[in-house]
Amino acid sequence: MRIALMVIRLLWKVPYYFIRIWWCGISDKVSYVESYSFIKKVTKKANRAGRVTIESYGLENLPPDDGFIFFPNHQGLFDVLVFLESCPRPFAFVAKKEAGNIILLKQVIRALDSYCMDREDIRQSMQVINKISQDVKEGKNFLIFPEGTRSGKGNELLDFKGGSFKSATKAKCPIVPCALINAFIPFDENSIRPVTVKVIYLPPIYYDEYKDRKTKEIAAEVKRRIEKAIEQYC
Repeated sequence: MRIALMVIRLLWKVPYYFIRIWWCGISDKVSYVESYSFIKKVTKKANRAGRVTIESYGLENLPPDDGFIFFPNHQGLFDVLVFLESCPRPFAFVAKKEAGNIILLKQVIRALDSYCMDREDIRQSMQVINKISQDVKEGKNFLIFPEGTRSGKGNELLDFKGGSFKSATKAKCPIVPCALINAFIPFDENSIRPVTVKVIYLPPIYYDEYKDRKTKEIAAEVKRRIEKAIEQYC
């Protein structure tokens, strides 16, 4: 219902938004930063139209230099929109392969130089991991959901997959744990009541802190920090 509300309230602008995002994805004349800025602007308008308020905490914890990876809990389809509105630093993200076939979403993926991953195809997954690690080394930021799928349990978390952190360990980059609270409500509940979604950007874990740990251990530590933040901010 909320997606319909967003579309209805922005109906006269939707064709322009779609064409502009499509153009961002195919044109060499539009920079990555310009694409991100425009999509961020559209996201803010869509969230406002959908009666969703985003509260962000801990932006001061972001690493001073680009080339890091966000690792949040995964609550629902709305998650990426939370970061697009709240994060001042451009980032790309990793989506499941099916997302590459969804209209508008596939245009956003292309405009932000993001990747789709087929978790059933080990070879393709490793290619994506290697591409991300190289991009991060070159100063690009990414968003990866380490649960691999939506939890379906509200603000409770599933186990974090160690393999999700391979891009970070290969790039030797800062890991930024992020806690999402109530991000499952906007798109997963059949309601258009006003809702507030919270995102907490936690202090980064730098390479020197995790270099001697296995990816499963890193995953468990990131999950622990996010659960602690959710308990604190709920």
